[in-house]
Amino acid sequence: MTNRRHFITTLGGAFACIASAQGAKLSYKGENIEFGLVTYMWGADLDLPTLITTLEKAELLGVELRVDHAHSVGPKLSSAARAEVRKRFDDSTVKAIGLGTNFEFHSANLDEVRKNIEGAKEYIKLGHDIGTSGVKVKPNALPKEVEKAKTLDQIAKSLAELGDYALGFGQEIRLEVHGGVNDLGDIATIMKTAARDNVRVCWNSNNIDQEGDGIEANFAKVKDYLGHTVHIRGAKVPGYPWDKLAKLLVEADYEGWVLLEAGGKRPEGDPATILAEQKAAFMDLVKTARLAAA
Repeated sequence: MTNRRHFITTLGGAFACIASAQGAKLSYKGENIEFGLVTYMWGADLDLPTLITTLEKAELLGVELRVDHAHSVGPKLSSAARAEVRKRFDDSTVKAIGLGTNFEFHSANLDEVRKNIEGAKEYIKLGHDIGTSGVKVKPNALPKEVEKAKTLDQIAKSLAELGDYALGFGQEIRLEVHGGVNDLGDIATIMKTAARDNVRVCWNSNNIDQEGDGIEANFAKVKDYLGHTVHIRGAKVPGYPWDKLAKLLVEADYEGWVLLEAGGKRPEGDPATILAEQKAAFMDLVKTARLAAA
């Protein structure tokens, strides 16, 4: 991702971000927050050409591809087919941000864990071939028959192995805060043990984020481990403090993609228009947070 702050600094600070309605200066913090899509579920039915065209029209210029959906991007693709996928993105304004997988590393069955690690490696190679920057995986549960600390350690060591492997392919391993391992303290423990620069956290906007001392305290636990993707259900979905999340991302000077991961059936109407509305709603929250931070 081009760092716009570096660009502005290089020009000697010649330009300032101005809020058009009031002429107020925006904070530089949060200027590298982008908005895109996870193809679960609102893009699940779109083949790859249609998906790219729709995203271009909506001006959502980044996408995490769920690997089991209609775009059919998986490790069975031949070298030629991988090159074609990459060319489709290169010829468009849309970036393939990553691949969304369901690989998980919590099982008490170590053969199952090994199977998931090896499966994730195939997607790491695929991501490299089609031009993504990362692969999403999951923690995903805490087996009752196993001490929690042991499971967290097992997940962390699995991630560390994947992180080392992914270095050679230029990929980030993104641990989505998901399922039965959604306590941010537990996620921080995993990250400390994994201890790889390219093993990062994908914030997933779970309701548990608000528990305990609140979203601010929970965000602080993993802020330093955030990767280049954040998942949200939708900027207008009730019950979650989207304004606070936008504020926290701005204050953290987050540089990456906030990706819409809307569940359920996509609303009736033009998909591009629906997606554009979601982008506008969340980026308005970002703009408000940047004004407050100025």
